[in-house]
Amino acid sequence: MNQALRIVVIISDPALDEGDEHALAQADRSRLLRIGLLEAGYNLVATLPADVFLTERLAQLQADLVIVDAESDARDALEHVVMATRDARRPIVMFTNDDDSSNAQAAVAAGVTAYIVDGLAAERIHPILTVAMARFQHQEALLAELDNARGELQDRKVIDRAKGLLMQRQNLSESEAYAKLRKAAMNKGVKLADMSQQMLDMAALLG
Repeated sequence: MNQALRIVVIISDPALDEGDEHALAQADRSRLLRIGLLEAGYNLVATLPADVFLTERLAQLQADLVIVDAESDARDALEHVVMATRDARRPIVMFTNDDDSSNAQAAVAAGVTAYIVDGLAAERIHPILTVAMARFQHQEALLAELDNARGELQDRKVIDRAKGLLMQRQNLSESEAYAKLRKAAMNKGVKLADMSQQMLDMAALLG
């Protein structure tokens, strides 16, 4: 199952300098993360910088999950990842050493599925990603249900407006207006809401 999950890791790419302890520590974190993913059996397809080309690269690689390996000051990296997954949503897991709760809340609000502090131990990676995928799928299901509910509400409003128009202009009862709309929709092979919208558009055109 792990092999089927295509993972892309996004890292900051500081210039390595033997005297730069921060850059060396970050490079070591990235190495440990990649090793942990491979040891857990995941399909690590690429390690990429967070830049303006990220959207196209994620699409080309058909990434299923994006991991951000970032320090607390890597806000630009997170912003690039969030923008790159805005239209083609993917779970985002962020590994960091930053335990500031306000930064964690901001990251989750921006679209991060899981914000993991000090979670680079190989044995932790599999359960972390499993939970992140489950949470993302649950969130997507809830969003789909919400979209459907909104669509149904909008359809009902359109149908009610069309019924009201028929009742007013043809002196019909509500049930008669509904039956007429339903029959017209069946005759044309379209949804009742679409038939209602067509009628409203025509009425608006003719005045």
